[in-house]
Amino acid sequence: MTERDPEHEPNGEDARLKALQKRLNAAHHAEKVRKGEHKDGHDENYRLGNRVLAELIGGMVGGAVVGWVIDRFAGTAPWALLVMLFLGTVVAFRNIIRISNQRSK
Repeated sequence: MTERDPEHEPNGEDARLKALQKRLNAAHHAEKVRKGEHKDGHDENYRLGNRVLAELIGGMVGGAVVGWVIDRFAGTAPWALLVMLFLGTVVAFRNIIRISNQRSK
């Protein structure tokens, strides 16, 4: 027998070991999901930050648009725009304060 005898060459990984590894990975994943440690890419803080940013931008832009429309039809340029922009900002901050006072999960 020589060193290069095909009978004694390693075959690589056994199919049973691969199947066992797959089952172990699935079991670890299921356990993380059961314990609540599983993160599916969406972080709660990230979503909360996006919501706060949307409230701020939406309030300011919405107030500015409504004020501009009132100015356009009533001819009160720039006063309705400024007042509605201010009111939109106040409403946005009120909503942000309301969001921040909610209990976390």
